[in-house]
Amino acid sequence: MAGGRAATGAFAFMLQINNIEVVYSDVILVLRGISLSVPEKRIVSLLGANGAGKSTTLKAISGLLRTQQGEVTRGSIEWNGERIDGRSPDEIVQMGIVQVLEGRRLFEHLTVEENLRTGAIFRRTSDADLRRDLDEVYGYFPRLAEFRGRTAGFLSGGEQQMVVIGRALMAKPKLMLMDEPSLGLAPLLVQSIFEVIRRINEESGVSILLVEQNANVALRSASHAYVMETGRIVLDGPAEQLAENADIKEFYLGMTQVGGRKSYRDVKHYKRRKRWLG
Repeated sequence: MAGGRAATGAFAFMLQINNIEVVYSDVILVLRGISLSVPEKRIVSLLGANGAGKSTTLKAISGLLRTQQGEVTRGSIEWNGERIDGRSPDEIVQMGIVQVLEGRRLFEHLTVEENLRTGAIFRRTSDADLRRDLDEVYGYFPRLAEFRGRTAGFLSGGEQQMVVIGRALMAKPKLMLMDEPSLGLAPLLVQSIFEVIRRINEESGVSILLVEQNANVALRSASHAYVMETGRIVLDGPAEQLAENADIKEFYLGMTQVGGRKSYRDVKHYKRRKRWLG
């Protein structure tokens, strides 16, 4: 590693999380020494059950832990070799890291286009550049162009998800942190949203760290994936390889080794296999 950057093929790690621990309210230990990396121009998925610490990981990166009495108490988070844990959320946004929060949080009383424009609030840009950026968002989400004057609170869940992704794009990110973009959406709409996510990555070169419980779509979209359990990374590797892992198939893809269907909620005791620890 040189200057906090390491090569993986032709790509360098933009983001590196080094053995961090996160504590809430000075007493609740949520992350227990996790490490992960996000290369340039790649999608990385972070999988895990509810409560594993996935959203906390994203908030540690974006600086939003402060709003919930959380703190990185050990380890470091580096962005292009520069340590950013302890930086304010607005500083981190200006460095090129933007989080799309779970739950489609937007300004419900504003129009679609007004919501999109708020994404550029930390940028110094001309009206012409702002118009060009809006047109780019509308290119990814043509439906938003139709509804640009509609009050955002009256949109469907899928349309609201388009708005929050578009708003993040207006900040001109180098890295997008996406928290459960498929949550509560119909399967066809999930497919459409993830097609756009892949296009954003491929056409704009934006790196994406994706938290997603829909392991099928997450592993199809990512080049690399990590699996979290109770605040720790227990497995990682190329996404295609993880998709063929017997444990992933059983516990995240709902398949037994013989190809039958199995519900995750039917698994009463989740036990890591010994090879996960090897």
